[in-house]
Amino acid sequence: MKSTVWNCALGVGLLVGTSALAVPSAKAENLTLCWAAWDPANALVELSKDFEEASGHTMSFEFVPWPNFADRMLNELNSGGQLCDLMIGDSQWIGGAAESGHYVKLNDFFEQEGISMDDFIPATVTGYAEWPKGTPNYWALPAFGDVVGWTYRKDWFERPQLQAEFREKYGRDLDVPASLAELKDIAEFFQGREIDGTRVYGAAIYTERGSEGITMGVTNILYNYGFDYDNPEKPYELEGFVNSPGAVEGLEFYKQLYDCCTPPGSSDWYMSENIDAYKSGQVALQMNFAFIWPGVEADPNVGGGKSGYFANPPGPGGHYAQLGGQGISVVAYSSKQDAALEYIKWFAQPEIQAKWWEMGGYSALRAVVEDPGFASSQPYAQTFLDSMAIVKDFWAEPAYADLLLAMQARVHNYVVAGNGTAQEALDGLVEDWTEIFEDEGKY
Repeated sequence: MKSTVWNCALGVGLLVGTSALAVPSAKAENLTLCWAAWDPANALVELSKDFEEASGHTMSFEFVPWPNFADRMLNELNSGGQLCDLMIGDSQWIGGAAESGHYVKLNDFFEQEGISMDDFIPATVTGYAEWPKGTPNYWALPAFGDVVGWTYRKDWFERPQLQAEFREKYGRDLDVPASLAELKDIAEFFQGREIDGTRVYGAAIYTERGSEGITMGVTNILYNYGFDYDNPEKPYELEGFVNSPGAVEGLEFYKQLYDCCTPPGSSDWYMSENIDAYKSGQVALQMNFAFIWPGVEADPNVGGGKSGYFANPPGPGGHYAQLGGQGISVVAYSSKQDAALEYIKWFAQPEIQAKWWEMGGYSALRAVVEDPGFASSQPYAQTFLDSMAIVKDFWAEPAYADLLLAMQARVHNYVVAGNGTAQEALDGLVEDWTEIFEDEGKY
């Protein structure tokens, strides 16, 4: 099976030599930065005004809604398009972008500018910058740290009547769950309950099939039940790891959570739908990436102390959370690479990274997140730190898109459509992924 997204563009994208990296832009340029259309992108527009003032360059932005982001931008890269000078691409793209020559390799630039990857959260370097993984070959600067976590209605949890009822039923306090099993108990407790005259539901979880949604949701459970992408001792050996007994149990748990505890009509939900359900008071719990938390805090209905935040709870087989976030790269087809590199140098500065955090961006710079005042700087800051300490990511292989589409279909067909068993779904996924890796020459 041939990849439908990445093509062989190795002959098109050439690496920039050291001499080119060392030369600052001789004239004012208009740079276009491409990213997803979401709140952090709006914050980056404001932050980038500092760059315009300092450099003399001007910035334009091409933002695409998340459901269309990958198709739009990967097509742009595959075609050798010159729309984007800078790309904040998703973490899973890094392998294909590196091997197809879409991104400029940044090692020489980092070295001469004194930018060290040791200064960034290690998981973000691995997730957003490295290819091959585990090697010091860098194709991006960590730009936006993100991870799946949970938001909950703290004001509901604190109601004495609900506390007493929960304690009587479960024998413990209604509080942040210490395990996935406890999370499910809480979701069941709220499902169908009437609060302030409104019928509410337990949890909004990821179920979207068209792009990446249900995969980004179910992995938070699978990881914590023992799922592995392959044999740690033998890469691309999938049997017994993708479909291990623990992985099967984890997939069954996700379906149980969907069946018991989600709002009606939530069969194709991802980030925005979960946000809407939570802010409108429909659910007690929300699974979502950490990028939403500044917006939650600012919301008149659920902000100002009404909400709390917690890291993805552990399961019987581990304690992990799905990594999100992105790195910023220079596009190899840009004719303005010198100016684009100036932007990355500017963005990497500690004072700019600190301001990025203050404006709602999630800095991956250790000087920012390890500052003594960071954990108390926002109500969700400690949860962000706790979550980034347990991250795990999806495949970053060049065939990532085909791997993702296979998992989206297999998992959605079982969890949402109710077809077959969890064992059959994961066995089928092993078959799909084996075929993809055979085509990629991995065996």
